[in-house]
Amino acid sequence: MKRTLWQKSSFSGPDNNPDCLELAATSGAILMRESDAPSVVIATAHTRVRALLASVKEGALQ
Repeated sequence: MKRTLWQKSSFSGPDNNPDCLELAATSGAILMRESDAPSVVIATAHTRVRALLASVKEGALQ
């Protein structure tokens, strides 16, 4: 079984911060979870995450 490599934002602060969004990439999806509830995982398409990040960078979600 392949191990999932979770990453959290550099804006999350120290490693012991329990309130962080973590992401992991697979060949077919992006996985997301909260560090304080790691057993709850949401999967979405790579294209949807790209669209979300583009909207955030453009300021479209303010």
